[in-house]
Amino acid sequence: MSTNVDIYFAKAKRWRGESARLRAILLECGLEEALKWGKPCYSSGGKNIAIIQKMNDFVALMFFDGALMKDPKGLLQSQGENTHAARRLTFTSEAEVDKLSKAVRDFVRQAVAAHEAGVKVPKRDTPLVLVEELEQRLAADLELKTAFEALTPGRQREYNLHIGGAKQAKTRESRIDACAPKILAKKGFRDA
Repeated sequence: MSTNVDIYFAKAKRWRGESARLRAILLECGLEEALKWGKPCYSSGGKNIAIIQKMNDFVALMFFDGALMKDPKGLLQSQGENTHAARRLTFTSEAEVDKLSKAVRDFVRQAVAAHEAGVKVPKRDTPLVLVEELEQRLAADLELKTAFEALTPGRQREYNLHIGGAKQAKTRESRIDACAPKILAKKGFRDA
């Protein structure tokens, strides 16, 4: 158990019981625990397996490579239309965690086995279509273009989604201005 994660759980106000039950299951499965992205994250052999995410309406256990798992009961959910590999289980009570504890253990076993076997989620086959304002800025700024192209495809996609999420062109342009220093520093959108 991690001291930082102990502090995280001690300060928790919402979903405390549900999160504690999930934590116990994950630790019983032999996963290592650390605080990543401000959340309890569980790994095996240095590979992230799952993370506990507290939302307003539920607490989720998100499996990083959940798309690889066999899920005959359809318990795992995609986090959204832009999610490729991750899948999650959601809980609104401690009783739900207890009810699905066997499934959680099975998903953990599958995730660890996939990691140990070197199985990876297939790459997306759809090319990234850049937001018009970002495409124009990259064409006009070679240094920014070079830095952007050096980012991983996931980081490129995340910047594109953030910038494209603005409704007005002016806002998209200001988002590019705000993101440019991080891109030039070879950092992802959520990197510190």
